[in-house]
Amino acid sequence: MPAEITSADELRAALGGLPTPRAAAKVRATLHPRQAEWLRASPFCVIATSDAAGNCDASPKGDPAGRLIHVLSPTSIVIPERPGNKRADGYLNVLANPHVGIISLIPGREDTLRVNGRARLVRDAPFFDDLAVRGRRPLLAMIVDIDEVFFHCAKAFMRSGLWRPSSWPAPEALPSVAALCKAVQDTPETLEELEAYYAPEHYSTLLY
Repeated sequence: MPAEITSADELRAALGGLPTPRAAAKVRATLHPRQAEWLRASPFCVIATSDAAGNCDASPKGDPAGRLIHVLSPTSIVIPERPGNKRADGYLNVLANPHVGIISLIPGREDTLRVNGRARLVRDAPFFDDLAVRGRRPLLAMIVDIDEVFFHCAKAFMRSGLWRPSSWPAPEALPSVAALCKAVQDTPETLEELEAYYAPEHYSTLLY
């Protein structure tokens, strides 16, 4: 049987003790100007949410740098929503439980920025014009009032080699997204129809 950890003391013992003073003290309640600069330079983030019962979701978001995360103030940021599959899993969670966690990435950088806070959804606001891409304003946006913000160390990216092309598998090592969709969902569309739908020249027309 696995040796399960069931207490904070057991957890600390497994991790080798408490965090270093620097790690423990790095959390801020407001954005430092350097952190705001990071968010403006980030083209990709992952947003974690959960519903009232604790069921979790993590959703990737991507846009050109400067259009993904809008800094409203040292205590608030905005993330826009673009056309997608309309599942709205994370947004439905926010309506039930406003607490969210965000990891903001910059390609090639092995450190990340983490933001924890409370979110609300808006259908329109003056800043939507600042978030337009290809002349299209967001469908809606999520305002996050910051509770915690801090930089996260590079070890996960160093271990994974995420930005190291030599560590990447060959594109053909895994089935295409169309083949995965057909295998997992057994959709009514043929594999050929799915390949045409997910082809970059078609899929790129659906981004905005």
